[in-house]
Amino acid sequence: MYIDPHIHMSARTTDDYQAMAKAGIVAVIEPAFWLGQPRTSADSYRDYLASLVGWERFRASQFGIKHYCTIGLNSKEANDEALAEAVMDVLPLFLAKEGVVAVGEIGFDEQTKLEEKYLRAQLELAKEFDLPVMVHTPHRDKLNGTILTMDICEEHGLTPSQVIIDHNNENTVEAVLDRGFWTAFTLYPQTKMGSERMVNIAKKYGSERIFIDSSADWGVSDPLSVPKTAQLMLDSGIDKKDVDLICYGNALAAYAQSGQIRASDWEHATFNQSELFEGNSVLRGQTPQVQD
Repeated sequence: MYIDPHIHMSARTTDDYQAMAKAGIVAVIEPAFWLGQPRTSADSYRDYLASLVGWERFRASQFGIKHYCTIGLNSKEANDEALAEAVMDVLPLFLAKEGVVAVGEIGFDEQTKLEEKYLRAQLELAKEFDLPVMVHTPHRDKLNGTILTMDICEEHGLTPSQVIIDHNNENTVEAVLDRGFWTAFTLYPQTKMGSERMVNIAKKYGSERIFIDSSADWGVSDPLSVPKTAQLMLDSGIDKKDVDLICYGNALAAYAQSGQIRASDWEHATFNQSELFEGNSVLRGQTPQVQD
């Protein structure tokens, strides 16, 4: 079994869900995300967040996959102060919803003052709602941005065990592990972390507080990168217990702190494709399948 703890299924097709279920993915976590172009109002943000706790949760269930999400104002759109202020008013309405396992993904993009302002504000929301935090680390000047983020999290009274630092690479892994934070890796072969590089990291650092995700979205990405990398780890001689932790157990432990995700959720997974969500089906006239 696998968990993909960072994947943007709103941007993926039902074919992806079918392939993921076949590959052994039992649960996904979908962080609130940038759409690829700027949102023009908080209302569009509200509808998007509603889809994460509603339609997307249903769509995953139709293929036997449990869907969870994280809710937050992403760092890129934190630079639109008027939008950000309006979104901050909306976030508490969704943080209390079923299936929300963290505040995220939040953090830095260009490491601006506004990004820091709304990072700090959302860390306070995480404390208020007793939720873990999922951190997006910047693409540029990553190490300094990652260290600054960890400093800010601790300044706000969060313990490292409450914070998942994502998009790590060879330059950040030791800094994050040494301070006790959860250390996640996004498997984008060209821009973040390829499977072969991840194998080398697992061999060097082991499996403690380390896990992987696909972060598959509307760009070039692979929703099967977690099971593919797991197989490569096994083929490379990494112990199955370590692979299970990196590709399943550690993500479950990190996000179980929310009280919203547990292994029993999928131990007896069933689905009924004759079910509807607000009158809608994913089948488009195809014969419904039922798994008891």
